[in-house]
Amino acid sequence: MFYKAAPFTVALALLAAAHPAERKVQGVSIPLAKRSSLTREDGTFNHEKAILQTVATKNKYRQNLQNLERNRGLKAFNKGVEIKPLAVVPDSVLRRQSEPLTDENQDQEWAGTIGIGTPKQNFLVDFDTGSSDLWVASSSCTAPVCDTKTKYASSSSSTSAKKSGTFTIQYGDGSEVTVTVAGVKATGQTFSPITSLSNSFRDDPIDGILGLAFPVMSNLNADPFFVSAFKQGVVPDNEFSFKLASSDSSLYLGGRDSSLFTGSPEFHTISSAKGFWQIGNAAAFVGSKSVVSNFETIIDSGTTIMVGPPDAVRSFYSAVSGSKLFDSGNGFYSFPCSSVPSVSFSWGGKKWQISAENFNLGTTADGSLDCVGALAGQDLRLGNNVWLLGDSFMKNVYSIFSFGQNAVGFAALV
Repeated sequence: MFYKAAPFTVALALLAAAHPAERKVQGVSIPLAKRSSLTREDGTFNHEKAILQTVATKNKYRQNLQNLERNRGLKAFNKGVEIKPLAVVPDSVLRRQSEPLTDENQDQEWAGTIGIGTPKQNFLVDFDTGSSDLWVASSSCTAPVCDTKTKYASSSSSTSAKKSGTFTIQYGDGSEVTVTVAGVKATGQTFSPITSLSNSFRDDPIDGILGLAFPVMSNLNADPFFVSAFKQGVVPDNEFSFKLASSDSSLYLGGRDSSLFTGSPEFHTISSAKGFWQIGNAAAFVGSKSVVSNFETIIDSGTTIMVGPPDAVRSFYSAVSGSKLFDSGNGFYSFPCSSVPSVSFSWGGKKWQISAENFNLGTTADGSLDCVGALAGQDLRLGNNVWLLGDSFMKNVYSIFSFGQNAVGFAALV
C-alpha cells in the first residue's frame, strides 16, 4: 500500500501563492553536491560501478515504459519499443560488492537534500529528468541495501495518510506524505517510501530519487513535484534548469539563472505524449563530420553517461581513430588516451561540444594507453534511433527544461 499526504508538502524555500495567476514568487537556486565518479582517483575507469549504473538505467527505463503502457497505452510508445526482462547485477560484480566501493567524491550524479514529513525527515536525492516519481527508502524496507540509506518513518509524520493501492517499481515499492525540497511548497504531493531496493543502489550515496519528467510517466499516476509546485503558484515560471559542472552545480526551480550562461538559449520542441524530455533531429559529430544523424535524444540528468543503440554507436566509433570494443556486454568502447575525439551534438542549430574531460571516463587499466568513452552502445529498446544523453553531455551546457514551451533548451556556460 502507499500513503497520501494530507496535506503532503514538498518545500523548496518559497511561500505559496494563492493562485498561479497571482504569482509573486521568485525562482530558487539549489546547490547540488557532486557525487562519486566512474573515474577512480588513479585515473582508471571504474568498470564495476559503471555496470551497476547500467543495470539501474535499464530498469529505470523498463519501469518508465511499463508506466507509459499503463497510463496511456501503446500509442504513447516510440516505434520499435520493447519492454525487456528485468536486468540483474552480474554475480561477478555482486561478489566484488561484498566490500563497499570507495566514494571518490566526483560526479556520478548531482544530489540535493529534501525534507519529508512534519516534522521534516531529511534525505539526499538525485534530481532526475528521466523519471517522474518521488521515492525514498521506507523504515519498512528490510533489504540489506536499505541499511545504507536514511529511511522514512510515516509514523513520525503528522501529515502522512494511507492511500489504497500499490506502487510497484523494480528498484522499489511505494507510499506518499508531506515533503520539503529546500523551501518551495507543493501541498498534496504524491510520494512513495519504498520497501525493496536493488543491489544496484548499494554503494550509491543517495536515499532516493525526485523525478522531474512528465506526469504520464508516473508509476503513481500523479503529478511530479515540479508540476505540482507550478500549479500551486509557488514557482514563477513553468521551467527548471541545471548547471552541472566540476564546481558550483545547481538546479534552478521556476526559471533560469542568467548569470550562469551567455547568449540566448536554443530551444527544441519535445513530445510530452511520450513522457520523456525527448527532442529529435539530432546529429552526432566526430570532428567536423556528422557520423550519425536524424535520431531522437532523451535528456536525462539521472544517467551519468550517454547511451545509443549498438549499431549507431558502432558507426560512431568507426569514425574514431584507434577505437575498439572494450566491454561487449555493456557496450563500452575505448580509444587512445593520447587522442581524445572531438565530439559534439546538434539539433539543427549550434554544435554543442563535449569536452575531452567529459568524454574520457578513464584508462581501461592502470598504466594502459587506452581510455573508455562516455558513449556506450546498449539495447534499451526505447524505440528506433532513441539515445540517452546524460550528465556527460549536460556538463557541457546550461540545460533548461520548459513545460511552458514544451521544449528543452541549451545555452553556453559562462
